[in-house]
Amino acid sequence: MRYLLILMVVATFGCQTGQSPKISIQIAPELETDLKDGRLLFLLHHSENTEPRFAVNDEVTSAQVIGMDFEDYQEGRGFEFKLDGFGYPIADWNDIPNGEYWVQAYIVKYETFNRSDGHTVKMPMDQWEGRQWNRTPGNLFSTPQKISWDGKTGVKLTIDQVNPPVNEPEDTEFIKHIKMKSELLSAFWGRDIYLGAHILLPRDFEKNSNEYYPLMIFHGHFPSDFGGFRTVPPDENLEDDYNPRFGIYGYNKIQQQEAYDFYQKWISPDFQKFIVIEIQHANPFYDDSYAVNSENIGPYGDAITYELIPYIEKQFRGIGEGWARFTYGGSTGGWEALAVQVKYPNEYNGCFAACPDPIDFRAYTTVNIYEDKNAYYIKGPFRTTDRVGKRNYLGHVSAMLKDMNHKELALGGTKSLSGDQWDIWQAVYSPVGNDGYPKPIWDKLTGEIDQEVANYWKENFDLRYIMERDWSKIGKELEGKIHIYCGDMDNYYLNNAVYLTEDFLESTKNPYYGGEVLYGDRAEHCWNGDPELPNYITRLRYNTMYLDKIANRLKATAPSGFDQKTWTLKK
Repeated sequence: MRYLLILMVVATFGCQTGQSPKISIQIAPELETDLKDGRLLFLLHHSENTEPRFAVNDEVTSAQVIGMDFEDYQEGRGFEFKLDGFGYPIADWNDIPNGEYWVQAYIVKYETFNRSDGHTVKMPMDQWEGRQWNRTPGNLFSTPQKISWDGKTGVKLTIDQVNPPVNEPEDTEFIKHIKMKSELLSAFWGRDIYLGAHILLPRDFEKNSNEYYPLMIFHGHFPSDFGGFRTVPPDENLEDDYNPRFGIYGYNKIQQQEAYDFYQKWISPDFQKFIVIEIQHANPFYDDSYAVNSENIGPYGDAITYELIPYIEKQFRGIGEGWARFTYGGSTGGWEALAVQVKYPNEYNGCFAACPDPIDFRAYTTVNIYEDKNAYYIKGPFRTTDRVGKRNYLGHVSAMLKDMNHKELALGGTKSLSGDQWDIWQAVYSPVGNDGYPKPIWDKLTGEIDQEVANYWKENFDLRYIMERDWSKIGKELEGKIHIYCGDMDNYYLNNAVYLTEDFLESTKNPYYGGEVLYGDRAEHCWNGDPELPNYITRLRYNTMYLDKIANRLKATAPSGFDQKTWTLKK
């Protein structure tokens, strides 16, 4: 239940000249009972249209945030916020311009984990919302208030709001939802850890109990429900909205129409029958585990491959063998699709990796972690320039790599706990540090790269390097299974790692890799392989885009006894 409490009066009070303004934060008594450890954020935003907690981003329009860790909170104590913590986008609070802002205090709660590796760590726990710090059920915040900031006058806030629990979706005729305890993950984290999945079943599933189906694993970020499937026509009264990502009006109508069209295909008598799953595997670091075994996150690769997938196949009549499983996805899901194919080559029969996160760390976006000394700066004999982090299809840069990382440093501190992109990469790929948290690939403040950590990344998670190193062992098992798609103007420069990986794949012998690598001309993130249609359409068609290739793969590799009638193949 969401707490809607009477807002305490926000007052300002003077402080002595030369001192930082006093930021006094109180907590409504009924919200203090289970508060112990966490991170307190102080947020300022220039616009009243968006709450400050939802306005922290990589762009120049970002809200200002300063963070402070706390431990062993005592009821009734409140906080005097320390402004000397690192801030983003302005690092030093003294440089915040005078003006009118909307101010908000926010608490990210931490829990204690006694892991099986002997480390005790304090982290924010996913509450089945997908590890979104600004929406996590139970996290506390104040109602935004307008203030005049002059760098001298103090601010008094009262935290009196709490994020509500997640409403979990209900089963329908076609979509089922499961949640299962993972023994492997529970043993690692020292508490019960669950995996979930949304499952799309084929038509007449209940009527044809003798049918068994191939399994399509759609990897990606934490899904609240199975997306892109709608059994009723689009809402005729739906008003056009504007989608800033694609720069078009009416995208909400397009989404509904595409979802309904997919349903119409799904139930048509000549459409292939198969099962699609979307996995829920959030963790204390992110909305997604990256589906591999990791020193910091735990054995998610084994848990998904050997616990969750067999459980789903048994319950919903999957064929249950590697030749009948296919993986696909974009961005995070693209990396996962390729990673599980490489790390479990016999458990899957093909991957379709669209706009994958860096698959060659010589191009870790715009950084070569093996040769560059610093991730944030390109240094020459007479000058130094910032390394770029984000662009559009014209090459116009909107964020620097340093700023993207500094945002996470302000939000989550030095332990990789921001819940954001660079921190999850670090958590997945790095060894455990002496303090029990991920060992940084580079200093989050300065960008100086740790070559020892880089070498660990290389041996364990650089997918191109692992394929090249082990091709004599796994090449035959990967033949014909690897398909990679990326726009050549990917916003995060992910195409650079794809180029390097393609160079290796094209050089393979005994066997030749036998897949495909394609690029979208001037296509941004996340192009997924269709040269004819715009990405804002094809991103809604992941579950049907690769079916012809999958059909051909099944026709070539399925056992002779496989009943083709349960999965209609085009002749």
